[in-house]
Amino acid sequence: MTGSGPRSPYSREPRLTTDVVIVGVGGMGREAYGVIRLLNAIAEGAPPWRVLGFVDDYPTEPNVELVHRLGAAFLGPTRWMAAQPTSTHVLLGVGHPRLRRETDQAIARYGLPAATVVHPAADIGPDCVHQQGLFAAGGARVTTNVLLGRHVHLNQNCTVGHDTVLGDYVSVNPLAAVSGYCRLEEGVLVGTTAAILPKLTVGRDATVGAGACVTRDVAPGDVVTGVPARPVDRSAADARPVVMAAHGRQDEVDDPA
Repeated sequence: MTGSGPRSPYSREPRLTTDVVIVGVGGMGREAYGVIRLLNAIAEGAPPWRVLGFVDDYPTEPNVELVHRLGAAFLGPTRWMAAQPTSTHVLLGVGHPRLRRETDQAIARYGLPAATVVHPAADIGPDCVHQQGLFAAGGARVTTNVLLGRHVHLNQNCTVGHDTVLGDYVSVNPLAAVSGYCRLEEGVLVGTTAAILPKLTVGRDATVGAGACVTRDVAPGDVVTGVPARPVDRSAADARPVVMAAHGRQDEVDDPA
């Protein structure tokens, strides 16, 4: 006799197809589209998602061309969503946490729910609770008793340890490791291959640079780099290019992450 434990929220059970719009024609949006295509390909019964296309307020011609090469439609600016029924979901393919938050706030007027998309090769452990809009790429690992906020992005092969809290709009970049009992507040960006040691707090809108090792708490808004990680000169950080709010133009920003 087989056991009757709780069902995984990511099981491949037959379900109705849901319409989804991807915001952002940049690399993050196109990666998310690839995950949706894979989920549809392996689904039993009806495919879970029907991608209506991409919207973007600041598209570049090369990115739109890449969207077309994927066989998807570019629908126009985000106001295209105004006529959509409330059953249409939105996936924010916006890589930078601050831009993702600004985009989420800007499109809230349309009242569309956020899509949660988890790659079949991602591993979300037991008692991990997430808000709307989670995107987990292939190889992402979340162990147990973890809280994930709204529109959290977990990129390829990153890890999040037990009893950790990730606030809204947090991004954990590829191969980064967040240890157990950590708290990453809203808008934190953890750079590629960075490591955050156990029981530490990273404050709101802070950035952990690529390859950094965080050994003590990070203050809100700080940019830390190095091993061990230390704050960078704020004047140098403030001199970085201003990023436009959404999406294809400068989604992949020039920052240390």
